[in-house]
Amino acid sequence: MKFKRRDFLKISAMASASLFIPRFIKADGKETFFGRTNGKIIVILQLSGGNDGLNCVIPYNNDIYYKSRPYIGIKKSEVVKLNDELGFNPNLKDLKSLYDKGLLSIVNNVGYPNPDRSHFRSMDIWQTASNSNSYLNSGWIGRYLDAECGDCSNSMHAIEADETLSLAMKGISRTGLAFQDPERFFYLSNKKIYKDLLENSKREKGLNDSQKYLYKTLTEATESAKIIYDKSKIFKSKLNYPGTQLGKNLKMIAELILSGIETSVYYTSFTGFDTHVNQIARQSELLKQYSEALKTFTDDLIQNNRINDVIVITFSEFGRRVSENASRGTDHGTAGNVYLIGGKLKKAGIFNAPPDLSDLDSGDLKYQVDFRSIYSDLLGKWLGADSEKILGRKFETAGIV
Repeated sequence: MKFKRRDFLKISAMASASLFIPRFIKADGKETFFGRTNGKIIVILQLSGGNDGLNCVIPYNNDIYYKSRPYIGIKKSEVVKLNDELGFNPNLKDLKSLYDKGLLSIVNNVGYPNPDRSHFRSMDIWQTASNSNSYLNSGWIGRYLDAECGDCSNSMHAIEADETLSLAMKGISRTGLAFQDPERFFYLSNKKIYKDLLENSKREKGLNDSQKYLYKTLTEATESAKIIYDKSKIFKSKLNYPGTQLGKNLKMIAELILSGIETSVYYTSFTGFDTHVNQIARQSELLKQYSEALKTFTDDLIQNNRINDVIVITFSEFGRRVSENASRGTDHGTAGNVYLIGGKLKKAGIFNAPPDLSDLDSGDLKYQVDFRSIYSDLLGKWLGADSEKILGRKFETAGIV
């Protein structure tokens, strides 16, 4: 049977669905998909669109805040107070118990030099850990996989709860894996059409390099999907996660962690934070969904004694302008907040000084913490990897762990 164009397209579709699965399985068929050096896990939660941090962690005693936001400023009476200066948006109230237990750290004024206000470019910078004037084709987690995976006999791997793979998860020789449902991924990979194509590939002669790569990807997708599916059945959460997509994604991640799948990095995203218009209504609903899902996820880790093995990091590609706009929203800004959750944080609570609203850069917050210093901690101190090699230069660590 000759390799026909429609066969190539079918395999290409499966390769796309399996999202560039790397070499997880040895040629001898032995499982090499999982494994990590120290048992520590990072869960990365991306708030896409540029979340307005000033209306999340609110300087409720600062007159400049209310003068800058006469319509969208969160009323002092509604703020969930954290200390004498700062408080949560009322829609983040579910995080207050984590704060009180010493499981949450709020890092203020996080950004990078010469910030870019484009969604796409700024997200690329965060996902690749590049400078604002340089462009990289690999992500910081992808390069972690490149550096730590080796020959994959003790694979260090990453899973994204999504249908597509983020740039952050793509390395030069290794990449992460993206799916939202282990069972669906397993059954997709085992459709008769793909099994027939694989059988045909064993008899096919004269395949070019692209065809060989696609057949290899399909083989690895099928074998890896079975491993993940089998592992995912070990633990099913008893908690009532929200029915939102974020809730479903975090439930899947929790179940994989608690099933004992030895994956070092999980990634998921939550979109909608580009609040140029009618910010109060839009952001309020998003923050409610975020805090409810994250609280349930953290409760799962606590109840199953895994909170000390996991750090959750939440970031957005930039913050927003200090002053509201004429549409009762906010425009693209610069520095923002990073939230960290875990049982082994070095400094829980308010990590550093709040934004100085009297000292702005053309109406924007000045960054004080380079986001790559946080990455340096996560890679080096938490995962035990060579952060300087992965990030391409040495960054002073932030001291989060």
